[in-house]
Amino acid sequence: MKRLLSFLIILALVVFVGFKAGAWWLADQRLAEARTALSEIGVLQRGNISSALDGRLLLKQAGWQDFRLTQPLELGLVELDTGSPVSLLTALMYPEPLPSDWQLKVEQASMVLEPVMFRNWVTAGAEAEDAPAPLVVLSCAPDPRQQLGSGDLTRMGIDAIRGDLLLIQDSEGLHAELNTVDTGSLEVHWPGARLQLLDSELTLAGAQDNASVTLRDGGLMRRLSAYCGRETGLTVNEWAGKAATALDAGLRARGYQASDQLVALYRQWLTEGGELVFPVAATTGTPDIPVRTEDNPEATWPVTYNGATVPDVYLTTIEVVEPPLPAEAMEPVAVQEEPGKQGWYEEDSENAAGWIGRQVRITLSNGNQVEGRLDIVREREMDITRSVGGGEVSYPILIRAISQFEVWRRGRAD
Repeated sequence: MKRLLSFLIILALVVFVGFKAGAWWLADQRLAEARTALSEIGVLQRGNISSALDGRLLLKQAGWQDFRLTQPLELGLVELDTGSPVSLLTALMYPEPLPSDWQLKVEQASMVLEPVMFRNWVTAGAEAEDAPAPLVVLSCAPDPRQQLGSGDLTRMGIDAIRGDLLLIQDSEGLHAELNTVDTGSLEVHWPGARLQLLDSELTLAGAQDNASVTLRDGGLMRRLSAYCGRETGLTVNEWAGKAATALDAGLRARGYQASDQLVALYRQWLTEGGELVFPVAATTGTPDIPVRTEDNPEATWPVTYNGATVPDVYLTTIEVVEPPLPAEAMEPVAVQEEPGKQGWYEEDSENAAGWIGRQVRITLSNGNQVEGRLDIVREREMDITRSVGGGEVSYPILIRAISQFEVWRRGRAD
């Protein structure tokens, strides 16, 4: 009996060590393959690998550095649960196809925010000349073409994006939850959908029904609308009204007209936030807003806002009208310089780097003016620092949006 007990103990230890070693080695091989496959767009840090006898694989202190971004995505804990040790080893040995049931958790994920998150080579030439008017226009700067960015979030006090991710694959379909700190949450339930790994690429199959999306802002929209209204010199309602007008114009440029309720819902969300529940098309992954026609005059989008169904949310088709050509801007009148006298004198914005540290006044193409200290000049933008509420705030200004660049200096003799 003693020998049998000793044999069983030794056998259990051998199985335990074999499972641990096998899981570690297989996970290391799969992660090395993933690192190689993703090497053209970023660097994958696998962190520390461990496993559990209940079929879980854990990665601690993993990370991802996308070459397009200036900051890495830190992953405190990544946990893959396949339900059993046999399923885990099988999935690691033969990742195609994925197990029928599995669960993926990502905890303590974070990315530090900077005023400029995308590298210059990513943003250069990103805007196509013939691109239609954008649907979402959230301007939080004197220049309305300068859209909401990471710099605005940092000035609002959000210095990083932090949160947890949960993916559950089972017989009913795919369920995803993303919960963040200070920036809301997102839930997606996709009946029948199944993630598959084919030729080292993740694909979504079997998604025949629309997905149900639940979006909660966590108080972000109230903070955002108040901030953007203040920065643009508008009230919250005026700022939201401009954004709603931009949505309507963007849809018209694509041949659609939004119902009054759709525009009102968008405006209400921008100012108050809350909870939105709406369907997303399985084929495109975009909100499935129906288009009313003569054959379907009662079509409406089944969207709920803070638990109440919003009626009459739909689109109708219209004829696209080409926008009129904008009037050419008037040439600024050159100020005659008086030698030795302090004043605002125009300079070439291409030579702005020579005036770093000086007070400048910039007139934008929309007529707005920005005055402050010139701190940084980059390839596509310059930073102007202004005194606000007893402190200083730096604002990036797109160089292409500048129509006049003036410097406070002494006049020069001709």
